[in-house]
Amino acid sequence: MQAEVVVVGAGIMGSATAYALARQGRDVLLLEQFHVGHGHGSSHGRSRIVRLAYPEVEFVELAREAFAGWRDLEQESGQKLLELNGLLELVESAAQSTAGALEAAGAEYELLDADGARSRWPVGVPDGWTALFQPEAGIVRADLAHRAFVDGALAHGARLEEETRVESLDELDAKVIVVTAGPWVRNFFPDLPVRTTRETVAYFRREGDSLPVVARLDPETRGHLMYSLYDPVHGLKAGVHHAGVAVDPDEPGEPDPAIVERVAAWVASTYPDADPDPVDAETCMYTTTSDERFILERRGKIVIGSACSGHGFKFAAAIGSRLAALAADIL
Repeated sequence: MQAEVVVVGAGIMGSATAYALARQGRDVLLLEQFHVGHGHGSSHGRSRIVRLAYPEVEFVELAREAFAGWRDLEQESGQKLLELNGLLELVESAAQSTAGALEAAGAEYELLDADGARSRWPVGVPDGWTALFQPEAGIVRADLAHRAFVDGALAHGARLEEETRVESLDELDAKVIVVTAGPWVRNFFPDLPVRTTRETVAYFRREGDSLPVVARLDPETRGHLMYSLYDPVHGLKAGVHHAGVAVDPDEPGEPDPAIVERVAAWVASTYPDADPDPVDAETCMYTTTSDERFILERRGKIVIGSACSGHGFKFAAAIGSRLAALAADIL
């Protein structure tokens, strides 16, 4: 396994990194222990949320950087990857919203009371709550975007080897090794301060026009508690953020029925025009740091991209470029 740069893990971050490096003319080998698009990790599925709305200005700016990258990928691939219908952020009070960071970053937003939000969208907003609407949000077509990164990397000369599990980085012959192994990252770096959990998402039948992404924030942490987004097949995808239990990623696992029941109850109270009985459910792995920030670091000739903390997919177009830059600094 010899190349100028070897990327270990062909999930969304590894594929985006390989794409960025291959566009620079680097000799890139992308390794995947399963097959591209497999359902064991964190990158599968038809849709993921994209949004500017974050309580920290640095993440608002990173999201802007990623949006530009997604548009570049759309142009090169010839595919529409972003579907933007905005975001409705539901909070007990406006002070808990992301309005401060959005204003500091010069981003557009609108605050509505519960009645105002319900009059514009068929979405249940609790009485007395506030809804922040931010138009630069929606979904990225996850499976299409993932494949576009892989195909783009290959078109620029990268090589892909699937069904190739790396047991030790010592077996790789490269000037630079980029490790984007998702929940398997601690197989290589046991010291990384991350926690791996298996999360559950559920799907519901909903017809009609696409609605904004809905994110119900936790009043204490200001992080996402419940969330929902458009699904191209069933109409609606929903979940609870960080509700799964810690697991070994090599252990088989199924969706958690208790979480599916919790999500269904929230969908019933939030979407009056959706069928509250779930039609499908699946799992997704989270690899999380205590503050939900990403690990992007260099150790000798090794670059680590890890801990997307359940919210990294939207940033892939930016993170891939940053990891590629770390790798290029070594070459």
